[in-house]
Amino acid sequence: MAPQNQDLCTSSLAEEDFALIPEDEHFHIEERKLEINFKQIYRNLRNLDYSKVSWRNVTLFVLLHIYSVYGLYLLFTACMWRTIAFTYLLYFLSAMGITMGAHRLWAHRSYKAKLPLRIFLAFCQTLAFQNSIFEWSRDHRVHHKFSETDADPHNAQRGFFFSHMGWLMYRKHPDVIKKGKTLDMSDLLNDPVVRFQMNYYVPLMVLACFVIPTFLPWYLWGETFINSLMVPTFLRYCVTLHVTWMEKAGITTTTSFPFDYRAAELGGVINFNATTDIIDFFAKIGQAYDLKTASKEMQENRAKRTGDGTHENRKTEKVIR
Repeated sequence: MAPQNQDLCTSSLAEEDFALIPEDEHFHIEERKLEINFKQIYRNLRNLDYSKVSWRNVTLFVLLHIYSVYGLYLLFTACMWRTIAFTYLLYFLSAMGITMGAHRLWAHRSYKAKLPLRIFLAFCQTLAFQNSIFEWSRDHRVHHKFSETDADPHNAQRGFFFSHMGWLMYRKHPDVIKKGKTLDMSDLLNDPVVRFQMNYYVPLMVLACFVIPTFLPWYLWGETFINSLMVPTFLRYCVTLHVTWMEKAGITTTTSFPFDYRAAELGGVINFNATTDIIDFFAKIGQAYDLKTASKEMQENRAKRTGDGTHENRKTEKVIR
């Protein structure tokens, strides 16, 4: 049984406990900057091995962005306010399915969830349409363990565009597949929710990501079919993708403890992020438990050994304030 008291469902990991954490869940320091060099992008495109390009994905992404631009126009000129609110709700649920579900629960195992919450998060993750929970989590674990190498699915060393979205338009490097097979994914395969979604992913994805968002506004409050299709479906999906890709591109310099349930997708464990508050809420009602955190001592010791000293300045600023 999961503990019902929030005080009992948070476990703080000290420095000596860190050695017990699997290597692929270790924190690491990522130095990443948002550098968009259009000349370099042009040179890369000229030298690209086009035999490895996934032209199906390229075509689908081009169509998606054309539809999304039209959807953005309709959002401001033709949509009912209920459709706009519904679009935001779907975006919020999609984002939660990735951050709270695929990322923190399944990829990093930073907390545990009861069956009802896992089913709800699986629905939200399916709504986001970013491959199955199993595939998303596997690729993310590979990314952490083999970061910035050829085994990293969205290797930032191959340029901003590749790490942002280009990796989905190009065949995976053989090392990604090879190294991915070395990871232990038994925890996901032992989860019946993950297995069910993986086995029936295509029909579930079509229903959750495209049919329901288009049908409900048209049926419930008389929105036009085109508005329903272009705004809460295509535009919402496109925005969700880009927000997730920006998180994966890592545009900030971060010291990350991925096993900490508070670890924000754009870095840190103390930065404000809504996902942490939502996990805390579900912990209070007994649906989330065993919330893992890195102790303050562990964070400070790591910052002293590998940081640039700015953490001391921040501590001083807090005292002054």
